[in-house]
Amino acid sequence: MKRRKLLGILTMAAAITLSGCATGDGDKAAPNNNQANNAEEKESSNGGHGDHSGMDMSGSGEVPEGLKEKENPTFEVGSTATITEAHMPGMEGAEATIVGAYETTVYSISYDPTDGGERVEDHKWIIHEEVKDAQEEPYVVGDEVEVDADHMEGMQGATATIDSAEQTTVYMVDFTLTDSGEEVTNHKWVTESELSKEE
Repeated sequence: MKRRKLLGILTMAAAITLSGCATGDGDKAAPNNNQANNAEEKESSNGGHGDHSGMDMSGSGEVPEGLKEKENPTFEVGSTATITEAHMPGMEGAEATIVGAYETTVYSISYDPTDGGERVEDHKWIIHEEVKDAQEEPYVVGDEVEVDADHMEGMQGATATIDSAEQTTVYMVDFTLTDSGEEVTNHKWVTESELSKEE
């Protein structure tokens, strides 16, 4: 009986030791393909604005309830403009067609995705109407909110910290990525300061 108990303990100890080896430094040197791809996507899509690798560039064209259209926007619906700042590779310098113009408060946010992905820092942008049960007054830097937008995997339902807040005009735009030629439709959101009139 004692011999069986001892054999069981030795077997468990060996299993624990082997499992410890399997997750040691050796694995870090050779990540699986998914990890490597995710790391590459994160690096290539960062652009100084946080990880946007899971971002859904195209949208349905639907806007949140209560979002007000901007009267006499700088960039009118149907006109074209150049995107001067990129949230993703291939955005900067692209010619955008304005699909919608709205007056709101826009936020950059940091949050931990609900799907367990890596923390996203300084994501641009969500708007006031994409905050769940939003208060009437705009939020300020440091406030915590629940996100009711799904621009990226794991975003909807996440608790986010407001990194910046600005009252401005935001635009929904169609454009073609300059690096891949992929067409993006109903992209949310580009701010007025991220667009310039074409010459």
